[in-house]
Amino acid sequence: MLERLRATHLHVSPLLVSDPSNADLDALENWIPEDTDLIVNALWMADPEVAENDPEGVHMAAFSLPVAMAEFARDRGMALLQLSSCYVFDGRKQSGYITSNPGQPVNELGNWQWECEQALRTLLPRHIILRTGWSLARFIRKVQASTAAGEILSLPGRCRGQPVSVRDLARVIEAVVLQLDCGAEVWGTYQYAGAEEINLYELGLAIAGLPGIPEGIRVVDEVPEWGHLEPVNTTLICTKIRNTFGIKQMPWRSGLVDELTMLKKNNGREVESEPAG
Repeated sequence: MLERLRATHLHVSPLLVSDPSNADLDALENWIPEDTDLIVNALWMADPEVAENDPEGVHMAAFSLPVAMAEFARDRGMALLQLSSCYVFDGRKQSGYITSNPGQPVNELGNWQWECEQALRTLLPRHIILRTGWSLARFIRKVQASTAAGEILSLPGRCRGQPVSVRDLARVIEAVVLQLDCGAEVWGTYQYAGAEEINLYELGLAIAGLPGIPEGIRVVDEVPEWGHLEPVNTTLICTKIRNTFGIKQMPWRSGLVDELTMLKKNNGREVESEPAG
């Protein structure tokens, strides 16, 4: 995303926080230039398993840090773009979720993301909350790990939603930022995920069939140990972001090979950063 923003006319001041869970909230004044118009918190948290294993860390990264940024932005006339996820919902709705549906989280990650959303709406009128679908990279890594260990991969076919790739998410954020820079007063909550709803079992099969994934991996339709963290339905309706910003959903399947290549280049680690622009 940083590369995309740097290629525009925008003046971007990147900030990489190596350990957001232990960030010094009192140091924001030293981190963020005083002439900043928009803070883009690009820390994408979309793995509820990680959150369950580190509840204190996710509280800091998903709630305390963004709220501190919102207070900082409010006091200095800045705006904030904050990422959230489909995990703010409990999955009980039969159809897709719209932006105005209230959150009912069923896991630690969703809980703090929903609390963060509510706090931002109260603290900072000039905010953009962008909820995303599943992290495509997360499930590619699951397939890679099962392949390396020679294990069967259990994925729950009962859970449906839409993945989104890192590159596609960067495209969306860039489009939003550029329109805000043009003076668009369109603050509020938006949702984005890749086109085509799918269940996790079928997603695993699609990933297992990619070039570069060794043949012979077995993907089964079963609920794994972490399955209770996944809402049955995380499908997001993305018409608001299309109607407001003209951002269309891209098929997540078209980004599968690119996402796999990116993960291999980064040794299976997603690059997370928090630029202020």
